[in-house]
Amino acid sequence: MTRYVNTFGRYLQQKYGEKVHKVSVNASFTCPNRDGTKGIGGCTFCNNASFSPGSTKAGAISDQIAQAKEKVSARTGAQKFIAYFQSYSNTYGSVEDLKRYYDEALAQPGIIGIAVGTRPDCVPEPVLELLATYQHQGYEVWLELGLQSSFDHTLERINRGHTYDDYVDAVNRAKAHGLKLCTHLIVGLPGEEPEESLISFDRVVALGVDAIKIHPLHIVKGTQLARQWRHGEVTELTMESYTDVLAEMINRAPEDLLFHRLTGSGERQYLLSPSWSMHKWDVLGLLYRKLESSETEAIES
Repeated sequence: MTRYVNTFGRYLQQKYGEKVHKVSVNASFTCPNRDGTKGIGGCTFCNNASFSPGSTKAGAISDQIAQAKEKVSARTGAQKFIAYFQSYSNTYGSVEDLKRYYDEALAQPGIIGIAVGTRPDCVPEPVLELLATYQHQGYEVWLELGLQSSFDHTLERINRGHTYDDYVDAVNRAKAHGLKLCTHLIVGLPGEEPEESLISFDRVVALGVDAIKIHPLHIVKGTQLARQWRHGEVTELTMESYTDVLAEMINRAPEDLLFHRLTGSGERQYLLSPSWSMHKWDVLGLLYRKLESSETEAIES
């Protein structure tokens, strides 16, 4: 796949001369869209356990990292890691608390940096300044902003609780601090056509972000989206459609744009639809064939 895609794994391998893996951390954060600050219930698609099953059991950050490192090392042989603060909004707290969590993660053996997943409306200046200090110290630091769509009507429909303008503001302020940015997009959101996903991709790229993380829409148990799906209000995304959109994104991408993720594997105990998302290698295989075909067509033309 690296023939066609500038992957995050390859970037880390080239930068550090060896495999570097993310290990998920749950610091027991919540979200302003769940605690009543902006809303309750969260996004219509969100059941955090469904996409982060290994990080849903909170505990001492040092213990979480030690356990995760042991598992990853046994599987891949990796000795260097990035602590990925993944569950919910990982900048949603006091700067003092955030610093304590981040410091504890960075103090663990083999941890070379942090990746912090959050919302565009949860990155005040003091948080950006804190993250920038780690980057200035030589750590690998990534701010991952969950946008999902650049269309406000979609964001409202899925109960995101923020706007596209909030995202643009967050990107511009983070870039002013020199932070590396990864944006999350979901393909197949309710009411969106493939062309709208491509427009969102183009808008994000035009802002100069460093990386993209793409995910097919998962309909999982315990969500408002699941109830809508059962009532026939949500159209199921097909693997054919998803890989068409993804291949076009890759073909449009600037050479230096990193792809942190090309698909997401649904967890069997939570996933209702689409069932094909559980088969990551089938998805990537179809994507590769489409990229190969488009390359051949470009050469022949």
